[in-house]
Amino acid sequence: MKNSLRENAVNLSLALGAFLLVTACFCRSDEYGLGANEPTTTQSNTVPPSAPPSSDKKAAGAKNPDNGDFKVEHLEVTTPRYVEIDNQVRSEKLLEKAAAKLNLALSLPHDIYLRTKDCNEANAFYDSGDQSITMCYELMEHFYSTFRGAGDSEQIAYKKMFDAVKFVFLHEMGHGLIDAYKLPVAGNEEDAADRCSSYVNLTELGDEGVRSILAAAEGFQIESRQSSRKPNMADEHLLQEQRFYNSLCMIYGSNPSKYSNIVTEGFLPKERAVRCPTEYQRTVDSWVSLLAPWRKR
Repeated sequence: MKNSLRENAVNLSLALGAFLLVTACFCRSDEYGLGANEPTTTQSNTVPPSAPPSSDKKAAGAKNPDNGDFKVEHLEVTTPRYVEIDNQVRSEKLLEKAAAKLNLALSLPHDIYLRTKDCNEANAFYDSGDQSITMCYELMEHFYSTFRGAGDSEQIAYKKMFDAVKFVFLHEMGHGLIDAYKLPVAGNEEDAADRCSSYVNLTELGDEGVRSILAAAEGFQIESRQSSRKPNMADEHLLQEQRFYNSLCMIYGSNPSKYSNIVTEGFLPKERAVRCPTEYQRTVDSWVSLLAPWRKR
């Protein structure tokens, strides 16, 4: 596994670019759950944004003032097999490009930091303490191992890994926006973040977005079958089985005719499927309404 990752460092850096640049979708219209440890404080090298931070300015098209920016913070990578990947992320300015697109799209009440690093666990998380989104390199390994372990070829496993990571990044972005904008969440925030990711994927990214949701859903299903531990019913995250069905419900609800195979092939029970168009539309209406005051375009 480790040798394979080193040999495919270029592919992994391209994958990072793909999920980070997915933030461009916002221009057109706490944790992921694999680990529960708090992020450690690491010496950082903050990269200034392409434009100076705004100061109590009213953004064109937005109803709320723009007092912050998405900023990049490169943290030291200590795991040898991630060094080459991290160097490419820095040299190609993948995070900086993502931040620039987000700054053109959304007003912020304060700065939000974007990071990639090695975390010593397969995780991704939004930290409300310092308003940052961190994607761990170990998470990519986790998804790759999950799909390979389920019997996928190396090529297919990499492709599904890329798609699943994009879903997770938008999930963490959902947490960040909920916190920054103090958005009301009538229900479980982890579910709201999942639905934010599905909303962006389905309304902005078309078939590519559907593949992202399907890859994440498959990962949830595989993990639920592999787990030998008793589910933690007190955890804030939904069970992986629930996330699997919720993800399929969003896809089916977005276009029941186009995605009828999800029901006819038995992946989603008919009893749940009949409610999915309403679930989907309510999710879309909610996020459109909540983000409208902060959109610059």
